[in-house]
Amino acid sequence: MDFLQSLFGTIGDLTWGWSLIPFLVVLGLFFTIGSGFVQFRYFFRMFRVLSGKNQSGDPNAITAREALLLSVGGRVGGGNIAGVAVAITLGGPGAVFWMWAIALIGMATSLVECSLAQLFKERQADGNFRGGPARSIIHGLGEDYRWLAILYAVCLIAAFGIGFPAFQGNTVAGAAADSMGIPRVITAFVLTIATGFIVFGGIHRIAKASDVIVPIMAFGYIGMALVVIIMNIGELPGVISNIVANAFGLEEAVGGGMGAALAQGLRRGLFSNEAGLGSAPNVAATADVRHPVSQGITQSFSVFIDTVVICSCTAFVILLGDVYVPGAAEVDGVVLTQQSLVAHLGSWVQYFLTFAILLFAFSSIIYNYYLGENALTVMTDSPTAVTGFRIALMAVVFLGAVAPAATAVFFFSDPLMGVLAVVNLLALMMLFPIAKRLIRDFGEQLKAGVARPVLDPAKFADLNIDHNAWAGNTDK
Repeated sequence: MDFLQSLFGTIGDLTWGWSLIPFLVVLGLFFTIGSGFVQFRYFFRMFRVLSGKNQSGDPNAITAREALLLSVGGRVGGGNIAGVAVAITLGGPGAVFWMWAIALIGMATSLVECSLAQLFKERQADGNFRGGPARSIIHGLGEDYRWLAILYAVCLIAAFGIGFPAFQGNTVAGAAADSMGIPRVITAFVLTIATGFIVFGGIHRIAKASDVIVPIMAFGYIGMALVVIIMNIGELPGVISNIVANAFGLEEAVGGGMGAALAQGLRRGLFSNEAGLGSAPNVAATADVRHPVSQGITQSFSVFIDTVVICSCTAFVILLGDVYVPGAAEVDGVVLTQQSLVAHLGSWVQYFLTFAILLFAFSSIIYNYYLGENALTVMTDSPTAVTGFRIALMAVVFLGAVAPAATAVFFFSDPLMGVLAVVNLLALMMLFPIAKRLIRDFGEQLKAGVARPVLDPAKFADLNIDHNAWAGNTDK
């Protein structure tokens, strides 16, 4: 066990330790410039998905909005509540600015990876779509790179499909035990049964559940943060000024100054919004849309919601209060957020936060399950394998929730997520010319007066795409 921990620790150091974050930032800037700042050009189109007007004529299809909410449910989690608090504690208020900056850059990365996942998606026998980086690698780069797709799939299953659900179960059970005295075994049992009910219902039940859960948790948390901001509206300009000053080293809240703020902001921002990590494209590919870039724009919006909106809510709750003391000893992220909310609104908030954590964690579990299932289907189409994975997920959730130290067994999750991100980014570099063709095609249709661009497979006849997935596309 010591050898394995040392091995995965080394992998983590080689990815997250020094290479991956600069790689994500540099490629994000490259995709932003290379695409002609696509995330800013189409920023206001992102909000169209909330109206439901992007739905196709098929009432049984996964809509763009459902895919958006499922991905938001997966992105939004502990990083938005605990991760932001840790970033501020270690990097000072300036870390928030760099979280915003990396989100704006990451929006381009997310748009590119999700547009490619849409282009190379496959229609299944049941009419649903499957896609993601693994299928983009196989169909976009060719069979010679199947080994890279398999490596990606294995890492995705291990990190997102097994490791992270255990952590989420542990988070929920710990919060329920600490704030309400509910025994871990009871929380574990309820969470496991609920998880089983959703995942055994397939992608449609997963999407429908997210369509309900995510708006409740997001608007509830945002609403509470807005109350705090309104109560302290006079202090808000000073807080924003402090964030900017600390970001550029004009003021120093913690040791390390601008360097600490930059490092913590980039790290926590990337970990929270997952842009470039290769997870969200698996969900993006399930949507039935007219053009791949339409869903790319939608998924870019989920990065904005996760970091610029929800992470900012946590940051303002902390910085508008007096619980946070710059340079003080590090405290648990959830505790700092919880104590700050209690100081603003009263002790009842700890129960609200427990409920929010439960919803955040549960939405992440079902999201992570689908990522694992989708990766599994790249290697086998056996229904028995999928059923076995569903049962294994329930067992992992129960184990993570019932035993406080159980998640230590899943030490491999973060290092393998680093490998996953490296594989995804390498593939994106090689496939970016195709993404540019998609973006150019989308823009040309808009200029020609087409309100809702459609993909014409004939324009991409040189690519190995599933024409059945786009059959009758122009009739939608």
